[in-house]
Amino acid sequence: MNIAIVTGASSGMGREFVTQLSQYVQVDEIWVIARRKSALESLQKEVQAPIRPVVLDLCEAESFPILEKLLAQERPNIRLLVNAAGFGKIGAYHKIPTEEEAKMIDLNCKALVLMTRLVLPYMERGSHILQLDSLSAFQPVPFISTYAATKSFVLSYSRAMNRELKPRGIRMMAMSPGWVKTEFFNRAVVTNGDNELQHYSHLWEAKDVVATGLKDLYRRKKDYSVHGFSTRMQVRLVKLLPHSIIMNIWLKQQKKPKNNRNLTVKERE
Repeated sequence: MNIAIVTGASSGMGREFVTQLSQYVQVDEIWVIARRKSALESLQKEVQAPIRPVVLDLCEAESFPILEKLLAQERPNIRLLVNAAGFGKIGAYHKIPTEEEAKMIDLNCKALVLMTRLVLPYMERGSHILQLDSLSAFQPVPFISTYAATKSFVLSYSRAMNRELKPRGIRMMAMSPGWVKTEFFNRAVVTNGDNELQHYSHLWEAKDVVATGLKDLYRRKKDYSVHGFSTRMQVRLVKLLPHSIIMNIWLKQQKKPKNNRNLTVKERE
């Protein structure tokens, strides 16, 4: 049985990946992983391939033995893994509870690695792994410091693993978008009460960002993908300038509000 697995599939870009992946890979089932069962089940209305909801909280250690047992029972051929689960918190460090910072590290880094390690024994030549990253991976970012640091980990891990997996014919790519209008902000901005961050240079649509990511994963050879001309230019800039200057520019931008209204969206039940 050929399958695709998408984590964080109940909303945002994870959900968008589920709806678009059939344009690039044909599978017998799509395993969708998230905490909200009803949101996962509703995906069946949006795709033709059978959906298998796998209700797990990837911040919880016991979730991974459950998935490991399921894989051992089914022994699928995993053609695609999309690690889209993750979250961030915006604001000064002292406003973000320590346990929330620990969960960010657990979900954005630890869970991503564990998922990758679980699926690799079930992947053959020609399989693909997409790790959802962030533009913040390329630079230190005050007021989203822990989130940005976790995404730097994802970028480094993905690029290195892509080289390790090359002899097996398995391709891994990090996808590094800028700001995307999704449920991400519902959780992220609650600690941004004093507007430490209020300059969102461009808000991209999830469907467009995902389309670019899948195209780059299957049709190009780069080990990371960046959507949008302005975002690609920013990546080039941060490679040329010292990070101290980049952070100074970033902090000055935050004094000029932009696109900081109506960031939250209605959540799926």
